[in-house]
Amino acid sequence: MSDRPEGIQLIRSGATARVVLNRPPLNILDLPALRDLKATLDELPDPPELCFLVFLGSGVKAFSAGVDVRDHLGDRIADMLATFHGVFRTLWSRSWVTVAAVRGHCLGGGMELATFCDFVLAADTAKFAQPEIKLGCFPPVAAVILPLLIGPKRTLDLLLTGRTVSAAEAAALGLVSRVVPEASLEEATEQLLGELGQLSPAAHTLTKKAVWRAQQFDFEGALAETEEIYLNSLMKTQDAQEGLKAFLEKRPPVWAGH
Repeated sequence: MSDRPEGIQLIRSGATARVVLNRPPLNILDLPALRDLKATLDELPDPPELCFLVFLGSGVKAFSAGVDVRDHLGDRIADMLATFHGVFRTLWSRSWVTVAAVRGHCLGGGMELATFCDFVLAADTAKFAQPEIKLGCFPPVAAVILPLLIGPKRTLDLLLTGRTVSAAEAAALGLVSRVVPEASLEEATEQLLGELGQLSPAAHTLTKKAVWRAQQFDFEGALAETEEIYLNSLMKTQDAQEGLKAFLEKRPPVWAGH
């Protein structure tokens, strides 16, 4: 077990690694935590030495409330975005079967991380949202991946309103694999890992590859285009700067429309 000061805890057990977002109560990911998360993933071995990667949040209040809003401002935004998206690029390029075990709030970048996983197990009390629009922003990874998971109409419903959905609605939309009683989340995770552990790591790898190839999906290209819009268009608008600053100053934003 490795407990890092930046807030990422790694627990290895056989062919499984658990990555704990360890900044309770909301497990918000600031830039040091994101750097450590990226470094942690980069150091992990491929199958068959390590086959399963489980993400979970420390405590009971949240899986993660997302990336620190302060890291969206000034000269930190480019570094934050590159580091955060580097996490997804690593997950995309590696062959692990990934599982998110979600209890409590799963918001913003936390929801992006969870829904990017192959399996999302959610406690029945979990809540999901991409609230970036309320800050005058949008979530780049969600904009890329959610249309493939739930279609463009449902994606726009979530991204353009920022509304919160229950675990049951998230499952109905196709964002969650299984909903379980909160007290049974750990047991359900272990049961899933036990089922997967009886199967071929090579077959898992090739099945994932076949599914995404069938979508004719260029993740790297799509994410690069979305990053360009985010950094060089959105972040130069007055509304984006106003929304982020208003959140930090705990006041209603005053939108300029540009």
